[in-house]
Amino acid sequence: MIEQSLQQQGGFLARSRTTPDDFSSPLQFTLNNGTQVDISAEGIIAFTPAQPGDKDIVLSCGVHGNETAPIEICDEMVDGILTGKLNLAHRVLFLFGNLPAMDIAQRFVEENMNRLFSGAHSEAPGLVNAERRRAKQLEDAVEAFYASAPEGNRTRYHYDLHTAIRASKNDKFAVYPLLHDRQHSIEQIRFLGACGVTTILLSESPTTTFSYFSSTRFNAHAFTVELGKVRPFGENDMQRFAAAKDSLTRLVSGQPVTLPAFDERFLVYRVNQVINRTKEDFRLNFDDDTPNFTDYKQGDVLAEESGAVYRATQDGEAIVFPNANVALGQRALLTVVPTRLEP
Repeated sequence: MIEQSLQQQGGFLARSRTTPDDFSSPLQFTLNNGTQVDISAEGIIAFTPAQPGDKDIVLSCGVHGNETAPIEICDEMVDGILTGKLNLAHRVLFLFGNLPAMDIAQRFVEENMNRLFSGAHSEAPGLVNAERRRAKQLEDAVEAFYASAPEGNRTRYHYDLHTAIRASKNDKFAVYPLLHDRQHSIEQIRFLGACGVTTILLSESPTTTFSYFSSTRFNAHAFTVELGKVRPFGENDMQRFAAAKDSLTRLVSGQPVTLPAFDERFLVYRVNQVINRTKEDFRLNFDDDTPNFTDYKQGDVLAEESGAVYRATQDGEAIVFPNANVALGQRALLTVVPTRLEP
């Protein structure tokens, strides 16, 4: 039986990728330690311990299929839970996002999934491809997970784990979605610090990313967490991700996490410009291997296209997520400037 095989050997992600029909119908079973397992579809698995704590935690990865280190981290955690090596204290939902893109080692097959949340999947032209349908399925899974939590005073979390296309001057960083009328959590930033993430980028506008969806729709502590640079499966130096894996494991298992002080080691930025590609001839004015967070002087040309020149508006303005090959109308570049958060 599938249940017995998963408990003996793990391999949930491998089955999801190679024999997804194994999970064409929802599957529920209980581990020897009393943890309930709910598999609603391939790549979507939730765990509820016999005596769940007050945290409801979502860990997503593989929204871009070639961002392999977070996939490997979550795969190992899921196998540990299934085989009884990792005991949970809190409810956890694991989401392995874009399985077909993993198989071809690309960010996506037809469309960038991390531009399809907060309902964007169903806007014109609608659910016309697998990425759009999967984004909706992932949203539905998050909603069902939070809705099925026990009653009481509970806290929701969602860490959407990624790696970046290019290298970064600040190797690991996190995007903190726009909170509207809520306050930034210094404790959460310190937890990210325990994960080895000490650069925080404050978004100041609504987006269609997965973390913004969970933050806005469910008041979750939610972040897009960039853990390093894209590497093929099996080529990641997992020591570079040890702090993130250890802290996430401690979080779900209820073990104490040592939080660093919120001090000068943390670099906080705010978004200054969102530059979209609107013409076919859009181009960036720097080399393809220029790292994220490289900064420029006021007036420096960052990008150009027919009828528009995009310049740095102040000294120290830095680039993040540059990608000239996005679809027309999508973001090709963010620029950020240093800011402060008061503890």
